[in-house]
Amino acid sequence: MHGDKILVVSYYVISGKNVLESEFMSRVGLLPIPVPQGVKVNIEGNAVTVEGSKGKLSRSFHPDISIALEDENLIVTRPSNNRIHRSLHGLTRSLLANMVEGVTKGFEKILELNGVGYRAQKSDNKLSLQIGFCHLVEFSPLPGVDIEVEGTNRIRVIGIDKEVVGEVAARIRAIRPADSYKGKGIRYAGEKIRLKPGKAGKTST
Repeated sequence: MHGDKILVVSYYVISGKNVLESEFMSRVGLLPIPVPQGVKVNIEGNAVTVEGSKGKLSRSFHPDISIALEDENLIVTRPSNNRIHRSLHGLTRSLLANMVEGVTKGFEKILELNGVGYRAQKSDNKLSLQIGFCHLVEFSPLPGVDIEVEGTNRIRVIGIDKEVVGEVAARIRAIRPADSYKGKGIRYAGEKIRLKPGKAGKTST
């Protein structure tokens, strides 16, 4: 009827339990994070250290979010369903999952150089770029990140911290982003550049 309010309640089933939709706002946060064999996890308050074959990562999280190691799984819980806690719940779980993946598999970003005479070389741990400037551009990565050059126009940025790998790759790309007319410059592998049409020449009448 007009003016009546209808309440729709949805349920989800997680590990055999019915969960109200209002309690399911952070689907990512509810998922346990499997800890592979050989990975060590140390939890001290809101500080977590994860160590694996690739290295060790440490991070402090918001004190309102609880993190526990149960049956070789990291479990993240929140104290309430308010908006801040829901967002922190999913964020904390994602960051922890990235830490576990980083120390076991690592992360990488691939960049490509496109342009006549554009070249990349590695000297020690520095990257030397010939990318159309009148001078050679040298780039030093952040600590914990390695750079590999494949051929002369393909760069691999490798590390265990996903955020740092992404930041280093973004800095390299920003040195000479691919232009919008010919696509010359540095781009991520697989990145699509929408080229603009060149200015049409005027015709005399």
